[in-house]
Amino acid sequence: MQSRTTRRLWFLSLILVIAVSAIAQSVVPADLDAYVARSMKEFEVPGLALAVVKDGKVVYAKGYGVRKLGEPAPVSENTLFGIASNTKAFTATALAILADEGKLSWDDPVIKHMPSFRIGDPYVTNELMVRDLLSHRAGLGLGQGDLLYFPPTDYTPAQVVERGKYFKPVTSLRSKYAYNNFMFEVAAQLVAQVSGMRYDEFVTKRIFVPLGMTSSLVTAAAYKPGGDWATPHSRGWRLEGKLEPIPVTIDNAWEGAAGIKASVADLAKWMNMQLNSGKLRDGRSLISEAAQRQMWSVQIPIAINISPFTPQGLIPARPQFAGYGLGWSLRDYRGHKVVGHGGALTGMVSTVQLVPDQKLGIVVLTNQEETGAYMSIVYHILDHALQAPDNDWIAAYKQQRDDVIRRANEKEQKDAAARAKDSRTPASPTKLAGRYHDAWYGDVTLTQEGGKLVLRFTHTPMMVADLEFWQYDTYKAVFRDNTVPDAYVTFWFNEDGNVDQMKMVPTNDLADFSFDYQDLLFKPVIEKAKP
Repeated sequence: MQSRTTRRLWFLSLILVIAVSAIAQSVVPADLDAYVARSMKEFEVPGLALAVVKDGKVVYAKGYGVRKLGEPAPVSENTLFGIASNTKAFTATALAILADEGKLSWDDPVIKHMPSFRIGDPYVTNELMVRDLLSHRAGLGLGQGDLLYFPPTDYTPAQVVERGKYFKPVTSLRSKYAYNNFMFEVAAQLVAQVSGMRYDEFVTKRIFVPLGMTSSLVTAAAYKPGGDWATPHSRGWRLEGKLEPIPVTIDNAWEGAAGIKASVADLAKWMNMQLNSGKLRDGRSLISEAAQRQMWSVQIPIAINISPFTPQGLIPARPQFAGYGLGWSLRDYRGHKVVGHGGALTGMVSTVQLVPDQKLGIVVLTNQEETGAYMSIVYHILDHALQAPDNDWIAAYKQQRDDVIRRANEKEQKDAAARAKDSRTPASPTKLAGRYHDAWYGDVTLTQEGGKLVLRFTHTPMMVADLEFWQYDTYKAVFRDNTVPDAYVTFWFNEDGNVDQMKMVPTNDLADFSFDYQDLLFKPVIEKAKP
């Protein structure tokens, strides 16, 4: 016979289950499983994980599909994915913890805590504040410096930050938004400098452990074959090849910008803390409410570009305002403020989206490269939760994707048609071969192999390209790894007919901005004769 206490506990548990079920029904569409399946099929996504939180409770957490094509292991709510730039909010939170403890201020000059730090402009070096590291307003260009760590290089985090002294800002400080990963690696080194702990150690001890994020990791260095990890998949940079599994991105050199690996089960705890003004489940504060207000306040506005190519089905997603806070993107949707971020590594994309006034959070992690797959699911859930009209987000994102690929390919075909096919190069391959140096990246080599010029990025093993003559003084670099975008390589010559400099640009608009070829300026290295 049950005791009165046992019956009471059973009754309270039943009430809790009913309450959570009612909340789930209010925010989770009844057709969600079918909608996710359709999105995954349309965008050819092997595996996906999804979690929804509402009013401090996890109302949905589930995995779909497989971790790796050709293998049966399923994705679950505990499967780890690379969350890429969703890491940036964790880096900002780490600095918020230190700010709450009085160890730094958002408005401190960075060099107050890192006296050796330099950027390629003395004014910016002296005036750059902690909050500037986290808000994409330091004056660097879009993706400037990303080739220091992506694709994986042999540079260490400290070496990456040290090479900032060669970066010339392209706009004045705080005048323009330009998404940039480099400053978040500086922020990671700042965390280490001020706390006395490595960045990964600080994030684990001060964020993961208090939140109970028991499976989350920083960087792929902890990757172990056979674990519950999602494998990245790619069709190549043109997004049109055969979908295949690819190696996990090695990301220790930009850990503060894109290094964290997490599951939706863990990220549900992260979202609930954020939606509870920085408080943990036991009422203690991980970060102060004042610190969170800073992180969720616009530090730099983001222009809302109205493209004539936007599909009609995506018009409802167009915001009235957009900006960037400290590690978070800020915008509105149907009259509600939305705080969120996206993340992209080769073969994996993801998003975290929070609606603070609804205490609602959504996270979607995927092991493919299709933004439309996760965003269509997010908007489907938001529309249901906000009682908005139905919209076919899958069809709209698919149309946008196909249009982007078509326009990029048409432009490349137009460039090929305009090519001066009968032109001749002013220099022989033998004269072009040699070692070239860029101030911030380092060396590349051009060697003659099998009658062709081969370009190798010394610090990036996977960046090897065969050069094909294009026209005049320009070659086309076709990279052997199909996840690395092709580039035009142009040579300039001095009055003696020798190479003076070499520059690169992507051949196609589909190239990810992190392949910042345009920021490289290679000069030939004159080898000293041996005595």
